[in-house]
Amino acid sequence: MAATAPRPVTGTLHSWDLSTGVDGPGTRFVTFLAGCPLRCLYCHNPDTRSMRHGRPCSAEEIVREAAKFTDFIRASGGGATVSGGEPLLQPALTGELLHRFKHELGLHTALDTSGFLGARADDTLLADTDLVLLDIKSWDRALYRHLTGQRLGPTLDFAHRLADLGKETWLRFVLVPHLTDPAANIEDVAAFAASLGNVTRVDVLPFHKLGAAKWRALGLDFPLADTPVPTPDQIARARAIFAAQGLHTV
Repeated sequence: MAATAPRPVTGTLHSWDLSTGVDGPGTRFVTFLAGCPLRCLYCHNPDTRSMRHGRPCSAEEIVREAAKFTDFIRASGGGATVSGGEPLLQPALTGELLHRFKHELGLHTALDTSGFLGARADDTLLADTDLVLLDIKSWDRALYRHLTGQRLGPTLDFAHRLADLGKETWLRFVLVPHLTDPAANIEDVAAFAASLGNVTRVDVLPFHKLGAAKWRALGLDFPLADTPVPTPDQIARARAIFAAQGLHTV
């Protein structure tokens, strides 16, 4: 009796793109999956929050698209990143993509996540992940819930798990004036990151308003429309706090 072919792994795709420098090392093929459980006030891609703004797609289709760029990606020392939205909202598709990017295309792999759904990342998925891009949006629990609508605890649990696995992690921190910028808040995030032992880079990401038009297009008010962007001095001070903990900061 002939073996039954495995069912294709499918999910909901928002888009894909090629990027350099912001989604992992080198030029990356970045897959943006649709859907996110967080409701970040400064989200610059609110169109990725709901699955209804995506389209059905198979892992095969995405891998076939990525394969067109593998020579170019390898020449830059790049790879493939699965992002969102929140990719761990669709762990089966995320795991299949990471596995095939790594073993079929031979690419360095990265997972871009808030960590809130880290419990959905099984050991096999993480084994196929070379790098995790982890967002810690605030250390203050009340502020974190205000910023995202969710709890910080699951992200910290996931961070500890990554540290136990020795999984290379880049931490991302969005600097928002009047919200995440108090020195004590940044110092606590920095101390936590330094304690893990697997954080090889910290990206201090200045708050911006480039996504405001997307909020308007969705019929939504941008919550931080009146919030100023950080000054160069504010950015430098935040980076200095992370650097003081011995962390490589950009």
